[in-house]
This record gives sequence, C-alpha cells and structure tokens, in this order.
Amino acid sequence: MTTSTGEPLTERLAGQLRRAGADEVRFAADLDELAALVDAADGPLLITAADLVAHTAVLRHLATSPVGPTVALVLTDPPVPGRTAVREERGQVVDAGPLEALDGDATGVFGGALRVGVDDLPTLAAAARAAASGVLPVAAPIGPVGDVSPLPAAGGAGHGVPGSAVDRLVAGLAALGTLIFAQRVRLLVAHRVTDASGLAAAEAAVTAVDEDRAELRLSVKEKDDFFSTYFVSTWSPYVVRLSARLRLTPTGVTAISVLFALAAAVLFGVGGRPALVGGAVLLYLGFVLDCVDGQLARYTRHFSAWGGWLDTMADRAKEYLVYAGLGFGVSHAGLGNGWALAIAAMTLQTVRHMTDTWYGVLHDEAARRPRVAAGASGGIGDRLNAASTRVQADTGSVSYWLKRTVVFPIGERWALIAVTVALFNPLVSLIAVLVWGVLAFAYTGALRTLRARWMWVPVLDTVDATLHRDDGPLARRLPVVRPMGPLTLAVLAALGPAVLLVVALLGDAPGGLRWAVPVALLVLLAGGLGAGAAHNGPLDWLVPAALRAAEYLFAIAVGVVGDVPGWLIFGYVFVLTVHHYDLTARLEKRQAAPPLHAATLGWEGRSVLLALAAIAGIAGIGLATLGAYLLVLFVVSVVLAWFVRPAHSARAFVAPVSAGGAAPR
Repeated sequence: MTTSTGEPLTERLAGQLRRAGADEVRFAADLDELAALVDAADGPLLITAADLVAHTAVLRHLATSPVGPTVALVLTDPPVPGRTAVREERGQVVDAGPLEALDGDATGVFGGALRVGVDDLPTLAAAARAAASGVLPVAAPIGPVGDVSPLPAAGGAGHGVPGSAVDRLVAGLAALGTLIFAQRVRLLVAHRVTDASGLAAAEAAVTAVDEDRAELRLSVKEKDDFFSTYFVSTWSPYVVRLSARLRLTPTGVTAISVLFALAAAVLFGVGGRPALVGGAVLLYLGFVLDCVDGQLARYTRHFSAWGGWLDTMADRAKEYLVYAGLGFGVSHAGLGNGWALAIAAMTLQTVRHMTDTWYGVLHDEAARRPRVAAGASGGIGDRLNAASTRVQADTGSVSYWLKRTVVFPIGERWALIAVTVALFNPLVSLIAVLVWGVLAFAYTGALRTLRARWMWVPVLDTVDATLHRDDGPLARRLPVVRPMGPLTLAVLAALGPAVLLVVALLGDAPGGLRWAVPVALLVLLAGGLGAGAAHNGPLDWLVPAALRAAEYLFAIAVGVVGDVPGWLIFGYVFVLTVHHYDLTARLEKRQAAPPLHAATLGWEGRSVLLALAAIAGIAGIGLATLGAYLLVLFVVSVVLAWFVRPAHSARAFVAPVSAGGAAPR
C-alpha cells in the first residue's frame, strides 16, 4: 500500500524503525527466511507487519519497554478474521490465537509488532518454523509473508500480507510458553489497515495527535494511587519537561529526592512548628520528585536495571530516614519512646513489603497458567478474585479508589506523615502510620490468603528458595522436618523472639532476661528446619516475610534485653532491611544474587552471633559491629555488581588489535 506522501508503507515503517533506535532493518520473504535470520541474530529483534500505521513513538516504546525481554503490541481494535486475539492478565499475554479459540475471553488484538529478547530467540525461530509448517494453531491461512527485520542491537522490521505471518508468529510463541508482556498504545495511535480507505483514516488519526504532548502525558502511570493521581501527577509532567530540558537523568532526580527526604527528616528531629511545617513541605516535594524520576525515565526512554534497582532502594531508604527523624523528634521533645515507634513502623512496613513482593510473584505465576490456577473453581477465593477484577475495571469509581487507598500505598503514607506532623507532632504521625499500617496489613493479608489458597500456585519453587529465604550455612545443614511445612516452621520461629520481646518490654528489668535469649534462639532456629523442604504449598509465598519478621524481632529483643540505645537498634534493623530489599529488588529486576551474599551469614547465622553477644553482655557492641559489617558488605556488593563486573564484561568483548590494524582471528 502507498501512503499519502506517495512512499510505500513498508518503506515508511523501515524509516520509523530506524528513528525508534533500530541499527539495521532487513526483510524476510516468509517465515522460513525469518527463522534463518533469527538464527544469525545476536541481539533483540523488533518484528512488524506491513499493515501497521502508528506513531514512531509506539515503536520506540516497544523497543525500549522495561517490563520484560519479549513484548507484544496490543490494541483495543475489534478483532477481525485473520488477526490474532490475545488475553492479557497483569500485563502479560497469557493466551493468543483466533478469536473463537479464546472462548470470549479476549481482551485485545495483537497490534502487528513484537520485540523479542535474546533469550527467547531460539523459541522465536522454532515458532517461525512451526507456524510456517502449520504445526501450531494459526490465526489465518498460510499465505505470503511480510518483511521481518532482525537487528543486532535493537531489533528488526517486517512487512507482508495483512494478518498472516506475524500473527501466526505471536500465536506460535504463546503456544510454546514464551513469557510475553503486553504494550498498550493508550494516547498514541496504532492501527492495522487492510485497504486504502483504512490507511487514510489511520494516517489522519496519527496526524491528529501531538506526539510529544502525548508522550509527556504517557510518562504518568496509567493506574496510580489516589494521592499520586490527584495531588502529584496533575502538575509533575511540567517538572518532567523541565528536567528533560535541563538534561537531568532519572538517577539525578532520585538523588535530589533523597536529599529532600533527608532534609525533612532533620527538620522533624529538630521540632518546633516552623521546622515541622517546613519538613512536611519538603517531604511532599520529595515525593513529587520520587514520581518525577520514573516519569522522566518513561518520557526520555532512559531505562536501566541499575536505575530501577536504585529507585526501589532509594524509596525505602527515604521512608525509613523519615521514620528515624520522627522517632528522634518524639524522644527529643519528651513525648515518649520515639525510637520504639520508629522501629515498629519500619519493621511493619518491611514485612508488609515482603508479602507484597511475593504476592505479586504469585499473581504473575498464576496469570501465566490460569487454567491450573483456577483448577478449583468456585468458593470464596473465586468470588474474591471476580470481585477484585470488577473493582479494578471500574476505574475512577469510589470502590476503585477505596481499594487502592485502603492498602496504604507510599503516596498515602507520605501524605499522612506530612499532614499529621504539620498539624500535630511526630508522635501523632508515627502512631497514625502504625495504626493505618496494621489495619492495611490485616486487610490485605486476609484477602490475599483466601485468594492464594484458591489459586494454589507455588512460587518459591520457581526461584532459588535458599537465596530468597536468606538462609545461611547453618540453616542449610539443619535436618528437614517436612510434615510441618516451611511456613509453619517460619511462623513458629517468629513466636519465640516475639514472646521474649513482649516480656522484656513489659518487665521492670529486661536485663535479667539474658538467660531467655538462648531459648528464643532455639525457637528461632526452628525456621531453618524447613529450609530443605519443598515450598509448594498455597501459602508458602509468605515464608520470606515470616523469616524477616522472626529475625527483626529477635534483633530488637536482643537490643531491649541488652539495654541498647534505641537509635542503635533502629540502625541495625535498618541495615537488615537494606540487605533484604536488595534481594527483592533483584528479584523484581531479574538480577542475579548479590556478589557477596554468602558472606552475610544468613538470618540464622546473624542471630546466633547476636545471641552470643547478648549472653556475653555486649549486645550493643554486637549490634554495632555486625551492622557495620553488613553495611560494608552491601556497599562492596553494589560496587561489584553494578560497576566493576559490568566494566570487566564490557572490556572482555573488545578484541585486541594487532600492529597491522586487523583484529586477530
């Protein structure tokens, strides 16, 4: 087909792909030729059909999408014969094929563009050959195939008879079990056309949209929390545009937001109405910048694993620095034991985050195998799942916002802190955070437990359970008690430290409980008896959170029994949370284990050392020394993982050049 400018549509697509970042564009006559091109590729590929009319930004977003290695363009256009319909769940394409094969569960149609990551290239070649031979279900009769272009660095481009080759290809990838993420168009335009009138209409729709303005609006998350949506994202895009003009990077904005949070924490500690109000304003502005860094990354398409990891770690560090400022402010003003409240808020929030992370992994795993997950249909879990889906679909309704707000997300937490500390004092702020946090934890915990029992999808068995349990050498050598299950043992492990902590807090002489520390340690070590067992129960995704709670409670109990200053206990637990957030951030960003993880001794090894320090009467020295050791390990691991090793890998790919100027073979 010929565009309004007189050039073939395929040539315009090739130009758009180059502007979207493609290094090279090639054409394939059929799926067999595509398979041969894929076999020779050594980088991600971008494959398009010849009937696609879209903004260049649509292709650039697909090529740079950070959600996963393999991403498909998904449109909301009504499905037509010859097109592949898709069923999307939690951003994943969980099924693809002819519309009638999806039994009315289709949520969109394949948009004719697909980015395939390096690890999925062998599956792509197999899917191309299988689809060409008719082995896999096809979305249309086999016919002439459009051009597909593999690119060594950015991907490739393609063209062909509408609704043929690329549709069969994505259906084949899905049939082979490839994890495909969905890329929606939203404010931009993308259509697949079949004739000249459709082409003209699609071109008119593309021209009618200001591409840059749409990209700026697209930098804001499609579904964010209430406070972020109405009190931040209404004006943060202006900051995003200014930041882009100033050539600020997302990492630079993250660093500035940390400074704002640190300044707010200092003012909360200083106290006095002007300082508290000023701290509240800085906290709000810091949260705005916390949103801007992600929006700037989406607007400029500057994504990196390092940036995503740093953003996750900075979010937690900022929040806990604020808790420290509030805790110091409470104690400094003589309002009570502020450090105890700050420690409680940090511990509660961390354990909540651990459950959030692993429930997300559970839900993603369930989405990838919906038939297995829904095997036991009916019952309360099924009804809760259906109700949650209905509420999430009713965007903007009262029930929708209540559901998103009641779970106490970070925007609401920062807003609550800013308002309560400005109007009242740090004590009211910490109590408010704890009360709402406990209620949110109870609400989400109860509902997620019911839904997880209904889904019955194991997740810890799909990853390195030893790593994410944070087991050390002692736990790996303990005998395995299988009948009780790892979750029961992890919960039991938390009970001993919890009892010791309660008794120490309520007693008049906590130092006299030094004899009880070994008893609590023995109960704690019960969690290690499940290290070698299969983690395939419906609730075993809670094991990491339970072990985190057990270790934190034991460390706090040792500090209380040893009469350690509150700020030191807070500091030690803070270092532990940094270590554990590093693990979950790497899980979310699909990164390998920290380089020096084995040297962290595991939750049980660290607890044994603290117990020995408590028995010897040097609990404070033990907490300070072990905390400093873990912090140094963390910093060194960060440098090794994100700077030293990548630099070595990059140098390894540079071939030495001989004196004659030719690279040796």
